Amino acid sequence: MEAAAAAVVAASPVRFKSNYALSRKIEPFYKGGRVQINRDGKFMFCPCGTKLNVIDVETGALHSLQQDEDEDISSFVLSPDDEILVTGSRALLLKQWNWRENKCVRTWKAVHTAPVASMAFDSTSTLLATGGCDSTIKIWDMIKQYCTHNLKGSSGVVHLVEFHPDISRLQLFSSSIDYKIRIWDLNSSKCVAVLDGHFSAVTSLVFADGNTLVSSGRDKICMVWDLKTRESKRTVPVYESVEAAVLLPEKGDFSQLGVKKQGLHIVTAGSKGILKVWEVATAACVYTQPVPFELKEEASERSLTQCMLVPERNEIVTVSVEHNIVFYDAQTLQLRKQLAGYNDEVLDVKFLGPGDSHIVVATNSPQLKVFELATSHCQILYGHTETILALDVFRKGLMFVSCAKDKSIRVWRMNKDGRVICVAQGLGHAHGVGAVSCSRLKESFIVTSSQDCTIKIWNIPESLASKAKAALISSPEILHAKVTERGHNKDINSVAVSPNDKLIATGSQDRLAKLWSSSDCSLLGVFTGHKRGIWCVQFSPVDQILATSSADGTLKLWGLRDFSCLKTFEGHDASVLKIIFVSRGTQLLSSGSDGLLKLWTIKTNECVKTLVGHEDKIWGLHSNKQDDMVVTASSDSCITLWKDVTEIEEKEAQAKQEEQILKEQELSNLLHEKRYLKALGLAISLDRPHTVLMVVKAILKETDGRKRLEENIVRLRKDQKGLLQLGLKWVKPLGLGACFLN
Repeated sequence: MEAAAAAVVAASPVRFKSNYALSRKIEPFYKGGRVQINRDGKFMFCPCGTKLNVIDVETGALHSLQQDEDEDISSFVLSPDDEILVTGSRALLLKQWNWRENKCVRTWKAVHTAPVASMAFDSTSTLLATGGCDSTIKIWDMIKQYCTHNLKGSSGVVHLVEFHPDISRLQLFSSSIDYKIRIWDLNSSKCVAVLDGHFSAVTSLVFADGNTLVSSGRDKICMVWDLKTRESKRTVPVYESVEAAVLLPEKGDFSQLGVKKQGLHIVTAGSKGILKVWEVATAACVYTQPVPFELKEEASERSLTQCMLVPERNEIVTVSVEHNIVFYDAQTLQLRKQLAGYNDEVLDVKFLGPGDSHIVVATNSPQLKVFELATSHCQILYGHTETILALDVFRKGLMFVSCAKDKSIRVWRMNKDGRVICVAQGLGHAHGVGAVSCSRLKESFIVTSSQDCTIKIWNIPESLASKAKAALISSPEILHAKVTERGHNKDINSVAVSPNDKLIATGSQDRLAKLWSSSDCSLLGVFTGHKRGIWCVQFSPVDQILATSSADGTLKLWGLRDFSCLKTFEGHDASVLKIIFVSRGTQLLSSGSDGLLKLWTIKTNECVKTLVGHEDKIWGLHSNKQDDMVVTASSDSCITLWKDVTEIEEKEAQAKQEEQILKEQELSNLLHEKRYLKALGLAISLDRPHTVLMVVKAILKETDGRKRLEENIVRLRKDQKGLLQLGLKWVKPLGLGACFLN
């Protein structure tokens, strides 16, 4: 069947591509700070430098609230009724937004002498509190639009403000860098109490009821306060720096989280990167979230910075130091969705899944990210301990390999439900593994190259694929290198396996590309000609040709039989980092360190199109199986999906041409029927000045011709009048100039 299908494909004519259009961009939407979710849980608000991004949680679609000034947003808050959004910037301005329509409705001076660090609305959405880096707190009446209070007495940055939920009490709670919690009476504008118990920064304040407050701190404890006596009722030792605490609702079945009886229970999030449930009455931990990584005592990239409860959707949401936002089922802590807010430098990207429904991304981190393109849901894969440098995917699109600075490779497999697990790992290189390539015909072997200048071939046991398919692997199998060969004198940047699995090509900083036998890694030949280091090597899918790209700004095609250079493509003004064959081996796509993509036709040596989509080096470039989509990944933190629009543009051009022919035919008919006035407008739209002149002269010969012509010229659009004036130098001699002034 496959052979028959291949024959049909081979028989159909090759369609050269002429253009790609930007289809979608996965770019940073969150770079740190407080995240907020609206009341119904449908929209999430994330600060990202000078703008605030509003993300649709279901689809991942976003729109941005962009400030006029070039100052970062220092704080923001959404009112409890979802109507008012206020942002504060380092320009010491506060802005009120209609966030659904992307409109700033009011801007006013914050009156603080330093940026606003924290904000909170009261339960009625009428009062706004702003805590500043200048040690003061201001209260704003949002209806009458003026500052009602200026509360002084805090020490340093006021990083936390919260109104008491009972508005009749008119109390505000705040905390600053002296680790104390202050209670402010808004009737008297005075601090009426100080809750002193924490020995490090207080990170969250939550009200259990009108008289009970729970505070969390980086001193590894949570404290429960009686607001009547203003004394500490209980201390819960959490044994990690706590960044957030949320109360579990009294209603609902939380038995799967260890909640066995009534009473106050809190969920904590902090430096260990996991959620824990605590029974306040006994200060006991009743549930610890299971995780796929080793827990660390100190803060790490997995540390959590925020935790929120979304009652409407029955979800708990966490935010990590690595800017990952995770949505859990509140009653089971089962993962529902994960979004990656920031990718840092993206080093490689590949399509994944049987229908290329996902992409796998290597960022400047030990974790892999697998994005589902339809929903933006992101899986984070733990395993490597240092930055992942390269990826490759097997032909079927379910198994893929990653290699990293930790000198290891890992083999991963996607299950039917889209979940990815690690099925094998290999160790053996003396330095970081910088390039990897998979066998093309079957899932039988992997080739890697390293900064230790060696190439290794790793056999994949036949049993591995079947075990992985049946989900029988409990821990990754250990792979051992079958062959090791010193390949080059400098770093090997790229490795590729030929379509028939018999050959291996390598490209190195030593300016050489080499051809090897995949059976025993014996050297077959050397490709010499580049003036600087080679960044990428690729085999043609149809011919006995190797393509290479180099830091000298050129691409070269080489014959595999005599190792001679067949063609050189010049056009990039910077290093060419990646190349791929498209259009069944008849065209090349290349990406440069200047952020440009170029499409080349091999037969003519012509650069057909230059695409601008990135602002920095494009490290990742991959085409899908259908050959109608391309994905690129760059140092600018963006991942871009490009769609082949050749066919669409050809159809549009054809439709335009057909329309032109029809119009010309209609013009000919009108002239034949002597319907000159209608013919005039058509001749102008077809940009035919000679025909226009002929029509005008014909009209003027008719009875009342001048009058009817003047009436028609007045009715023309401005652009049509302009065309008429530009093309007809006879306007003044014919005395029609006045018509163009109307």
